Amino acid sequence: MEKKSLYNVTNIEKYLRKVDYITRKKGREILTDFNITVPQFTALQILINQGDMTIGELSQKMSLACSTITDLIDRMEKTDLVERKRDEEDKRVVRVEALPKGYTILEEVLKKRIEFLDSKLTSLSYEEKESLDKGLYCLYQAMKDEQTDK
Repeated sequence: MEKKSLYNVTNIEKYLRKVDYITRKKGREILTDFNITVPQFTALQILINQGDMTIGELSQKMSLACSTITDLIDRMEKTDLVERKRDEEDKRVVRVEALPKGYTILEEVLKKRIEFLDSKLTSLSYEEKESLDKGLYCLYQAMKDEQTDK
Protein backbone atom coordinates (compact mmCIF):
# COMPACT_ATOMS: atom_id res chain seq x y z
CA MET A 1 0.00 0.00 0.00
CA GLU A 2 1.29 3.46 -0.94
CA LYS A 3 2.22 5.74 1.95
CA LYS A 4 -0.21 8.67 2.23
CA SER A 5 1.53 11.96 1.53
CA LEU A 6 1.21 14.81 4.02
CA TYR A 7 1.39 17.17 1.06
CA ASN A 8 -2.12 17.35 -0.30
CA VAL A 9 -3.19 20.43 -2.27
CA THR A 10 -6.86 19.61 -1.74
CA ASN A 11 -6.41 19.66 2.03
CA ILE A 12 -4.34 22.84 1.91
CA GLU A 13 -7.06 24.61 -0.09
CA LYS A 14 -9.79 23.25 2.21
CA TYR A 15 -8.05 24.37 5.41
CA LEU A 16 -7.13 27.77 3.97
CA ARG A 17 -10.82 28.27 3.14
CA LYS A 18 -11.89 27.16 6.63
CA VAL A 19 -9.31 29.37 8.37
CA ASP A 20 -10.38 32.30 6.18
CA TYR A 21 -14.04 31.74 7.07
CA ILE A 22 -13.35 31.58 10.82
CA THR A 23 -11.06 34.60 10.68
CA ARG A 24 -13.61 36.66 8.76
CA LYS A 25 -16.42 35.61 11.12
CA LYS A 26 -14.38 36.56 14.18
CA GLY A 27 -13.33 39.78 12.46
CA ARG A 28 -17.00 40.72 11.94
CA GLU A 29 -17.70 40.02 15.62
CA ILE A 30 -14.82 42.28 16.62
CA LEU A 31 -16.10 45.04 14.33
CA THR A 32 -19.51 45.01 16.03
CA ASP A 33 -17.74 45.77 19.34
CA PHE A 34 -16.46 48.96 17.71
CA ASN A 35 -19.79 49.81 16.03
CA ILE A 36 -18.26 49.74 12.55
CA THR A 37 -19.30 47.78 9.47
CA VAL A 38 -17.09 45.60 7.27
CA PRO A 39 -17.20 48.09 4.34
CA GLN A 40 -16.35 50.97 6.71
CA PHE A 41 -13.39 49.00 8.09
CA THR A 42 -12.24 48.13 4.58
CA ALA A 43 -12.43 51.79 3.56
CA LEU A 44 -10.46 52.80 6.66
CA GLN A 45 -7.76 50.23 5.89
CA ILE A 46 -7.42 51.50 2.34
CA LEU A 47 -7.36 55.18 3.33
CA ILE A 48 -4.87 54.63 6.15
CA ASN A 49 -2.58 52.30 4.22
CA GLN A 50 -2.68 54.10 0.87
CA GLY A 51 -3.45 57.69 1.86
CA ASP A 52 -6.33 60.01 1.16
CA MET A 53 -8.17 59.59 -2.13
CA THR A 54 -11.23 60.69 -4.04
CA ILE A 55 -14.60 58.92 -3.88
CA GLY A 56 -13.90 57.58 -7.40
CA GLU A 57 -10.50 56.17 -6.43
CA LEU A 58 -11.93 54.57 -3.30
CA SER A 59 -14.83 53.09 -5.26
CA GLN A 60 -12.34 51.46 -7.65
CA LYS A 61 -10.25 50.07 -4.79
CA MET A 62 -13.35 48.62 -3.11
CA SER A 63 -15.07 47.58 -6.36
CA LEU A 64 -18.24 49.42 -5.35
CA ALA A 65 -20.31 52.09 -7.11
CA CYS A 66 -19.47 55.73 -6.43
CA SER A 67 -22.97 56.25 -5.02
CA THR A 68 -22.41 53.40 -2.55
CA ILE A 69 -19.07 54.87 -1.48
CA THR A 70 -20.64 58.33 -1.12
CA ASP A 71 -23.26 56.90 1.28
CA LEU A 72 -20.54 54.98 3.14
CA ILE A 73 -18.39 58.10 3.53
CA ASP A 74 -21.43 60.12 4.66
CA ARG A 75 -21.99 57.63 7.50
CA MET A 76 -18.28 57.54 8.36
CA GLU A 77 -18.14 61.35 8.52
CA LYS A 78 -21.05 61.39 10.99
CA THR A 79 -19.05 59.13 13.34
CA ASP A 80 -15.80 61.12 12.90
CA LEU A 81 -13.90 58.32 11.16
CA VAL A 82 -13.12 60.32 8.01
CA GLU A 83 -13.55 63.78 6.56
CA ARG A 84 -13.80 65.26 3.11
CA LYS A 85 -11.21 67.87 2.20
CA ARG A 86 -10.65 70.01 -0.86
CA ASP A 87 -7.51 69.07 -2.77
CA GLU A 88 -4.74 71.63 -2.20
CA GLU A 89 -3.77 71.80 -5.89
CA ASP A 90 -7.22 71.53 -7.48
CA LYS A 91 -10.03 72.92 -5.33
CA ARG A 92 -12.62 71.15 -7.53
CA VAL A 93 -11.36 67.79 -6.26
CA VAL A 94 -12.62 66.46 -2.93
CA ARG A 95 -10.49 63.91 -1.14
CA VAL A 96 -11.42 61.60 1.74
CA GLU A 97 -9.01 61.44 4.65
CA ALA A 98 -9.02 59.18 7.73
CA LEU A 99 -9.30 61.00 11.06
CA PRO A 100 -7.54 60.07 14.34
CA LYS A 101 -10.60 58.13 15.55
CA GLY A 102 -10.38 56.00 12.37
CA TYR A 103 -6.70 55.29 13.02
CA THR A 104 -7.48 54.32 16.61
CA ILE A 105 -10.29 51.97 15.61
CA LEU A 106 -8.14 50.32 12.92
CA GLU A 107 -5.32 49.80 15.43
CA GLU A 108 -7.65 48.40 18.11
CA VAL A 109 -9.46 46.04 15.71
CA LEU A 110 -6.17 44.69 14.34
CA LYS A 111 -4.90 44.25 17.92
CA LYS A 112 -8.01 42.21 18.81
CA ARG A 113 -7.65 40.10 15.66
CA ILE A 114 -4.00 39.37 16.49
CA GLU A 115 -4.93 38.47 20.07
CA PHE A 116 -7.58 36.06 18.73
CA LEU A 117 -5.11 34.39 16.37
CA ASP A 118 -2.43 34.22 19.07
CA SER A 119 -4.89 32.49 21.41
CA LYS A 120 -5.48 29.82 18.75
CA LEU A 121 -1.75 29.21 18.25
CA THR A 122 -0.90 28.54 21.90
CA SER A 123 -0.72 24.75 21.44
CA LEU A 124 1.86 25.05 18.64
CA SER A 125 5.56 24.91 19.40
CA TYR A 126 7.82 27.79 18.40
CA GLU A 127 9.12 25.68 15.50
CA GLU A 128 5.59 24.90 14.29
CA LYS A 129 4.66 28.59 14.41
CA GLU A 130 7.85 29.49 12.54
CA SER A 131 7.13 26.82 9.92
CA LEU A 132 3.55 28.04 9.50
CA ASP A 133 4.78 31.63 9.18
CA LYS A 134 7.34 30.69 6.52
CA GLY A 135 4.89 28.48 4.64
CA LEU A 136 2.18 31.16 4.53
CA TYR A 137 4.73 33.78 3.49
CA CYS A 138 5.95 31.57 0.62
CA LEU A 139 2.38 30.93 -0.48
CA TYR A 140 1.64 34.66 -0.36
CA GLN A 141 4.78 35.42 -2.40
CA ALA A 142 3.73 32.87 -5.02
CA MET A 143 0.20 34.31 -5.21
CA LYS A 144 0.65 38.07 -4.73
CA ASP A 145 1.03 38.86 -8.43
CA GLU A 146 -2.53 37.58 -8.95
CA GLN A 147 -3.97 40.55 -7.08
CA THR A 148 -3.99 44.18 -8.08
CA ASP A 149 -3.26 45.66 -4.62
CA LYS A 150 -0.17 44.07 -3.10
